[in-house]
Amino acid sequence: MTTISTAPRIALVTPVYPNSQEPLRGIFTYYAARELQKWARVEVYCLLAGYPRAGLLRSRHRKYPRVDPAFRTPGVPVRYIQYPALPLLSRLLNPHTAARWLRPHLERDRPDLVLAYWTHPEGSAALRVGRMLGVPVIIKALGTDLRTISGGLARRTIQRTLREADFVVTVSDELSRRAVDLGAPAAGVKTILNGCDPAVFHPSDRGAARAELEVPADAQLVVFVGHLIPQKGVSELLDAVARLADSHPRLQLAIIGEGPLDEEVRRRALTPELRGRVRRLGRRQPPAVARWLAASDLLCLPSHSEGCPNVVLEALYCGRPVVASDVGGIPELVDDTCAVLTRVSDAADLADGLARALARPWDERAIAQARGRSWEDAARELFEVCRAVLEKPSPSARRT
Repeated sequence: MTTISTAPRIALVTPVYPNSQEPLRGIFTYYAARELQKWARVEVYCLLAGYPRAGLLRSRHRKYPRVDPAFRTPGVPVRYIQYPALPLLSRLLNPHTAARWLRPHLERDRPDLVLAYWTHPEGSAALRVGRMLGVPVIIKALGTDLRTISGGLARRTIQRTLREADFVVTVSDELSRRAVDLGAPAAGVKTILNGCDPAVFHPSDRGAARAELEVPADAQLVVFVGHLIPQKGVSELLDAVARLADSHPRLQLAIIGEGPLDEEVRRRALTPELRGRVRRLGRRQPPAVARWLAASDLLCLPSHSEGCPNVVLEALYCGRPVVASDVGGIPELVDDTCAVLTRVSDAADLADGLARALARPWDERAIAQARGRSWEDAARELFEVCRAVLEKPSPSARRT
């Protein structure tokens, strides 16, 4: 077996990474890349679809279609590469176009390995370029990229990408099973859970946090953290809180995040059943999120789809229980000592789950002590996969 005598050069290709317009987008990718620097020379290639700025062909899904290429992330070199795309119309061409824009960068930098965080179209593009250059490629699936596949052609491309990659990593066992079902060889798939930063997320006094944030000491505070999109279950959460208004007069909801549903949240917060109960906090940095978790009674994440949601880990590290959808990788992170799981897209069941969680005495110290996985732990496991791939002949190299 070949021994790697020097730190390998890893090109981390992803669309899910902090940028000038969304500085917290894919922050988990940044944490992983930062920790990987302990064993490898990592450079991030943030490969983004660039949609028209205005008119009928502008993107309805991304508020900011353009990013500042000069934006930087501390300790991790990053290059922002925007390839031209049109909503829906260019969907079939995006892997080819993205590969064409990525290839010159990797040809010049000559990495030893390509690590793609996101399966399609950017991961498919990364595999295409890796095969051209004879460089092994690892695909890392994060959640929606395998759980929500749009169309038969996309499915076939994803199947080919998973089948031909040198290795596939996912963030949950549920995703690993999906990857195998889609054609990835079972022996070439591994689950690596995300980590957490215990320096930021740790048990803290609830009373002190509430005094700091001006939350009433007797409030029943539920915190939501996430992108404000329908798939995160924001509407169902508002419905559930409204259902509990009469029976839980001290109930409050703090919503951290921003997105397309901003206006709906603002409007719903003014309705009679929710007036005075909803705090719209917008985007917050991790230390501020940790303070709101410290002030909370629980975190609620009623998502329709998830891989390994970081905010669940962060809440548990803070010693706070979780009410979340029984979906994706969430059940792998929790059990009945720290969480109540509810049905997806069911506001009535969510309201019942919130009521049960708020009424229950939780051992918050035990919740926090049961967790002990850092981002360094996750990065070390990922690097072991990278090293194993580098130490064997690459199928990608043989196909060139």
